[in-house]
Amino acid sequence: MKNVKKSVAVLGLGKYGCSLAETLYNLGEDVMVADMDERAIREMAPKVTSAVCADLSNEDEVDALGLQNMDIVIISMGGNIAASVLTVSMAKEKGVPVVVAKASSPRMKALLKRVGADKVIDPEREGGVRSARILASQHIHDYFEIDKNLCMIELAPKESWVGKDLVELNLRKKFNMNVAAIKKQDGNWGYVDPAHKLKKEDLLMIIIEKDDINKWR
Repeated sequence: MKNVKKSVAVLGLGKYGCSLAETLYNLGEDVMVADMDERAIREMAPKVTSAVCADLSNEDEVDALGLQNMDIVIISMGGNIAASVLTVSMAKEKGVPVVVAKASSPRMKALLKRVGADKVIDPEREGGVRSARILASQHIHDYFEIDKNLCMIELAPKESWVGKDLVELNLRKKFNMNVAAIKKQDGNWGYVDPAHKLKKEDLLMIIIEKDDINKWR
């Protein structure tokens, strides 16, 4: 089944927000960005679906963004606690399914969780590209770059893979995927038995070239 395009809003265009928005757009998502910096908006406009100049600390301007139409809202204003809290709470009030926020301190992380953020990003540990890879897929649980061309991902089996073994699926030939390990219900990673029938709860550790990631989506 073809992966359904997501509508994503990235609020705040610092280095992290720009990297995240551009990568999500390149992965095929419908991306809107917003920031009060007109220069940043002009620079990002050709790299995303739409770019809006807005004061994200102003409730009326945030309301005008139409966040209720988004599948994911990402607040990447790690240095502006007031604007971050406002946009997280408004996004959740509007029924956005997934609200992700960037925090610049443990105190801010706790505050954003309290007002409803589904996930709080640690900017010291996560890069925009890595976050985008995870958010753009309903199957990818984690993403690690090995080198310029190669990456490793933790991947939940697609619905069509459940009940089949790796011999039947032939992932290496179809998608250039190399399954390195499998995590079963006991929570431990182990070597892959090619005859193991995949379960919904399994997690696969895959080594794959970056250019091939979208082929199986």
